[in-house]
Amino acid sequence: MRKRGPKPKGKVKIEWSPNFAYAIGLLATDGNLSPDGRHISFTSKDLELARLFIKCLGIKNTIGRKASGATKEKKYFVVQFGDVNFYRFLLNIGITPRKSLILGSVSIPDRYFADFLRGCLDGDGTFYSYWDPRWKSSFMFYTVFISASRDHIFWLRRRIQDMLGIVGHVTTSRKKNSWYQLKYAKRESLKLLRKLYYDNAVACLTRKREKIEKALGIMGRKL
Repeated sequence: MRKRGPKPKGKVKIEWSPNFAYAIGLLATDGNLSPDGRHISFTSKDLELARLFIKCLGIKNTIGRKASGATKEKKYFVVQFGDVNFYRFLLNIGITPRKSLILGSVSIPDRYFADFLRGCLDGDGTFYSYWDPRWKSSFMFYTVFISASRDHIFWLRRRIQDMLGIVGHVTTSRKKNSWYQLKYAKRESLKLLRKLYYDNAVACLTRKREKIEKALGIMGRKL
């Protein structure tokens, strides 16, 4: 009988923590699994996110650059590495190759769901605010999660409702390549954001957090 070779050593320590869950959120939005069963990559326009991804997974990795679409300008930052064990772990929790349209639920422990969700917000989410001209002194703001997968966006909605009792609302584009938006307005948004940024030291995209804090400051509120 032929002896089995040694088990592949993983670069990533697979252990749930706030930082680990945040990195999984980044992967669920801006990550990619190669069909080869080994390689994982994360792509972002933000260098800070690429660095946070490396830090939160506890790996040593270089950050590459790449172009996208017709442009030759390499404005995207890329982290790519091979890790069979971590790849299999991602498959087991629901993150698969070519996930954009088929991503559904992701197995995240309740304790770390807020960290995962903050990763999703920093990856493919957005926050915006504005003065509503229909009413005097009416300042509005929204927290939004975006996905091409209907199943994933409605799963997020259910998990957030279970966690905080807020419902939000879902909109969709009417374009050929449709996408879904899960939106939380003012009151619900404030409740959600305070859950996501529960500590000043949590991993997050600095410019997005500062944008949120500035908007809340207009209302005399804080995270």
